[in-house]
Amino acid sequence: MDVKAVVMEDKDIHRAVKRIAHEIIETTGKLDTLILIGIISRGAQLAERLAREIKKAEKVVVPVGQIDISLYRDDLSTKGNLITIKETRIPCDITDKHVVLVDDVLFHGRTIRAAMDGLNDYGRPKTIRLAVLIDRGHRELPIHADFIGKSVPTSKYELVEVKLLETDGDDTVVIK
Repeated sequence: MDVKAVVMEDKDIHRAVKRIAHEIIETTGKLDTLILIGIISRGAQLAERLAREIKKAEKVVVPVGQIDISLYRDDLSTKGNLITIKETRIPCDITDKHVVLVDDVLFHGRTIRAAMDGLNDYGRPKTIRLAVLIDRGHRELPIHADFIGKSVPTSKYELVEVKLLETDGDDTVVIK
């Protein structure tokens, strides 16, 4: 599939992560109740980056976890044999914490719904907010992001591909 457009380059991604981190700081207040939980895989990487930016700005280490939503998917009955389970790591009790779920792309909202269902197995957070690098619209569920790196209008048939240095060797977002 050919690239139609480059939406973000490395400097744009860095700037967006830094801005989102500052927005999280401003809206959370007491950072000792904050936990970042990234949705595997690129959401987890973005959560780590957000934690580093928060530490730079506030000198506070924010716990970071990751969640695999595979078993909470609403299409598990049709894709069950194709799913590879990865390790969910929640570093502390999330009860009464301010959880920020982190993902790379927000599309239909089904991944976020699955992540919220998964969080129920680990406690009852005081709040759950959502941070995404890209919001591309086309929601099927009443879910919205609280922190957005960039809103990108797309057709339902286009693919938004996020590449991150940690797994892909570079930082870019493209539409295919």
